[in-house]
Amino acid sequence: MQDRERPDSDLWQPPAAALTTTEQVARYVHAAIADRTRQAYREDLQRFLAWGGALPSPPERIAEYLAAHGDSHAPATLGRWLVSLGRAHTSLGLPNPCQADLVRATLRGIRRQRGTAQRQVAPAVRDEVVQMVGGLGRDLRDLRDRALLLIGFAGAFRRSELVALTTADVAFGDAGLTLTVRRSKTDQEGQGRQIGIPAGRGKVCPVRALRTWLETAIYPLHDIAPTPIFRAIDQHGHLSAKALTGHAVAVIVKRRAAAVGLPPDRYSGHSLRAGFCTSAALNGAPYWQIKKISGHKTNAILDRYIRDARLFHDNPLDGMF
Repeated sequence: MQDRERPDSDLWQPPAAALTTTEQVARYVHAAIADRTRQAYREDLQRFLAWGGALPSPPERIAEYLAAHGDSHAPATLGRWLVSLGRAHTSLGLPNPCQADLVRATLRGIRRQRGTAQRQVAPAVRDEVVQMVGGLGRDLRDLRDRALLLIGFAGAFRRSELVALTTADVAFGDAGLTLTVRRSKTDQEGQGRQIGIPAGRGKVCPVRALRTWLETAIYPLHDIAPTPIFRAIDQHGHLSAKALTGHAVAVIVKRRAAAVGLPPDRYSGHSLRAGFCTSAALNGAPYWQIKKISGHKTNAILDRYIRDARLFHDNPLDGMF
């Protein structure tokens, strides 16, 4: 069989003749993969082709590709590449060479040599988030960042969820704020979930921060259609019509951490979500309450947050020295 390379626009488009008899079914098959996932598959395949790979590829070539990057890339990254390359083959009706014993053994060897521990960003716990927003003023950028940091923390949002929020997802009430998350990493089918954020009693209140931002910057625009809540602001202080990117959230967290003397390299956009889970665990919240906000489907990830948060709670060395 001749090597087949497809242009970017054709990657992971369902081959209608092979998979379906109608365009409507083809569209549904295409929609089964999230856009971000499809983009990641595409980028991983482009990297492989630029290295000298081709489709189809024998297991030996895939193993060589892993070995060539074993010292420069994390095992978790290499594992993701295998998923992408395997999907590239199966979407064309080809056998998946990434399931071959040779490929799996190569990845196992890399993991044993390099270890599998992944870099973890520091959680931005409650006191650190309060510190980040404590010195913010009343200009447009400060109002946005205060609301973004507090809502990102209080709602345990992923970056993608935070920047996807629109005015249609916000409902203020006597008890506080209800936010609707319409789609997430663990909810690709869009079943959605609602998050309740109670009004705070002190100086720092996520509900008040978001209301102030919306009333200052968003509601005066009188947009009829749902519009992004958290938007870019240019160097001249002009508000963009487009939502922030997930990367921009990470930049904001790092910048606000650095401004109050916290090491920015330890933080990222995920620090807000991790900080909520950690702070809730330290506060004695049970799993079900944390998951109600965070949207975690299982306890596996929460176990890590709770374990890390309680390393010094009920420690047998406490008071020994």
